[in-house]
Amino acid sequence: MPGHRACAGCGPAIAYRQILKATRGPTIATNATGCMEVVSTIYPYTSWAIPWIHTAFENVAANASGIEAALRVMRRKGRIKQNHIDVIAFAGDGGTYDIGIQALSGAAERGHDFLYVLYDNEAYMNTGIQRSGGTPHGAWTTTSPAGRVIPGKPEYKKPIADIILAHGIPYVATASPAYWRDLITKTRRGLEVNGPAFLHALAPCPRGWRYDTSKTIEIAKLAVETCVFPLWESIEGKCTLSPPSKVIALKPERQKPVKDYLKTQGRFRHLFKPKFEQVIDEIQDIINKRWKLLLEKAA
Repeated sequence: MPGHRACAGCGPAIAYRQILKATRGPTIATNATGCMEVVSTIYPYTSWAIPWIHTAFENVAANASGIEAALRVMRRKGRIKQNHIDVIAFAGDGGTYDIGIQALSGAAERGHDFLYVLYDNEAYMNTGIQRSGGTPHGAWTTTSPAGRVIPGKPEYKKPIADIILAHGIPYVATASPAYWRDLITKTRRGLEVNGPAFLHALAPCPRGWRYDTSKTIEIAKLAVETCVFPLWESIEGKCTLSPPSKVIALKPERQKPVKDYLKTQGRFRHLFKPKFEQVIDEIQDIINKRWKLLLEKAA
């Protein structure tokens, strides 16, 4: 069946569409439990035209490792003729930052040749908008509610791409559906390297982030322009900024203030009340510090 059952304006669905345009031949996808697993394969229908496997929340990287290892053995025994059968593991932030990080770390350490795609909508959206390790500081979720004392999630977003980069794998990159050419190019690079590749794609969620469904790409672009989500890639350990973020590095006056990004989303609405306005300054401060570290890394 064509189509899918995602919400209108679904950021992950847009990212998936763009990523799959970069495939170079036979491809097998494995998908952790989550929004995109549910909306694309409600029995007896499927939105997938390639071999696709649903696996549990916590083990998509282990599943991809097994597929890749099996393909190597089958190729050695002459049971398959294709030189390249790409394996892509898809998971959300819950299945990557939290539940799946052990399997992902193990797969990176063992050096399995597959592309891992994190579609980051910054909460457990499929099960009721609960906070995850990818939920940003100050954001409202059903398990980090904004009340009279606590202004949303008290912890900061885990630097997952840096954590995976520390494993020494050949390719790590961030991408956004707002910059589709960059996202497709990085997907292809990740598929072509020998060894593990990790692509972190920001994927806005209208339902969880609380914005009009027509604003997905606008908000994804603002995340880059405010340096909330800079675009960069690391090839064999050498880190470089991608063009949209490189422009800001060369012309700092083009960096927009974080409040421009926060005010577009209902999950941050409480931060604009006098009691919590200092939290916006805190968020701006951590963004500036992380941006400075990235500039030093990419120098």
